[in-house]
Amino acid sequence: MSGGDVPMTATPAGMTDSPRFDHLRISGAIFLRAEYTEPWAYEAVDGPSTAAMLHPGAANVVLFHLVAAGRCWIAVGDGDRHWAEAGDVILLPYGDQHAMGGTEPAETVSILSFMDPPPWDSFPVLRLGQGGSRTDVVCGYLHCDDALFDPSLRTLPEVLVVRPDDAAAQWVRASIEYAMAAGSEVTRLPELLLAEVLRLHLATAPAADHGLFAALRDPVLAPALAAIHGQPERKWTVAELANHAAAAPSTLDARFREVLRRSPIRYLTDWRMHVAADLLASTRLTVFEIARRVGYDAEEAFSRAFKRARGTAPSAWRESVRGA
Repeated sequence: MSGGDVPMTATPAGMTDSPRFDHLRISGAIFLRAEYTEPWAYEAVDGPSTAAMLHPGAANVVLFHLVAAGRCWIAVGDGDRHWAEAGDVILLPYGDQHAMGGTEPAETVSILSFMDPPPWDSFPVLRLGQGGSRTDVVCGYLHCDDALFDPSLRTLPEVLVVRPDDAAAQWVRASIEYAMAAGSEVTRLPELLLAEVLRLHLATAPAADHGLFAALRDPVLAPALAAIHGQPERKWTVAELANHAAAAPSTLDARFREVLRRSPIRYLTDWRMHVAADLLASTRLTVFEIARRVGYDAEEAFSRAFKRARGTAPSAWRESVRGA
């Protein structure tokens, strides 16, 4: 089911230059498309079972969904619902068990109730729902042994919803149309999509202009970043982060300043604002709820910090993004 292992270096014409991911050895494919009609909701199988179905022998895979039409939400476990619409790319870097649904309330069913397990004789087209407005989704997976996708480190968020910029959007839209019309697995597109999603995510993350991608793969910084990224609401101290990294606090502080050009606590604050911006853009949580998610007990303190970071208050920033 998998495509051949290839270095992920290509960048489609017209797209903004991406960070190079030459070291990543990627295999994967677009393997099905789905037609969901309102109301609908389903829960996928667990991560290891998904990996066993799609890439036998792998402990986990990266999953992605391309929203070709309509609107939907996705959530991992009891986590927040992230919303996506036509043109968006949803990435699950660790292939976690997740649920998806539409805009109307619906009973959640297992994906196995309407999907036959592989191997498939033909390109699967899944259908679920009660005949209302339709959401089309193209689904794929990737396998990569790089530490960036190690579920035990979790240096990336469990869900990413990314809207490609103008140049990339045209390429993604054409690729979606090709995948939906091909009627068979598409094995090159997933690698390029992963590069684009990571490029866009890292471009808006703290210290993106310095060395975040290198930091995510640094043996000292990666465990500390995983702790911050996994629990941004926690009131971390440098000593606690150093304990996660099995390093002296002075060593950790020096590595942060060398690679990311800021102290660990400054990075924590910047990451909180990064997470808050994502939640404002892709969820329906209130500003107070988001403040609590990123470690602020008072909405006023969070709003001041967000305005310092983004130049505008959270509510105004949300309106500007959603109106774009």
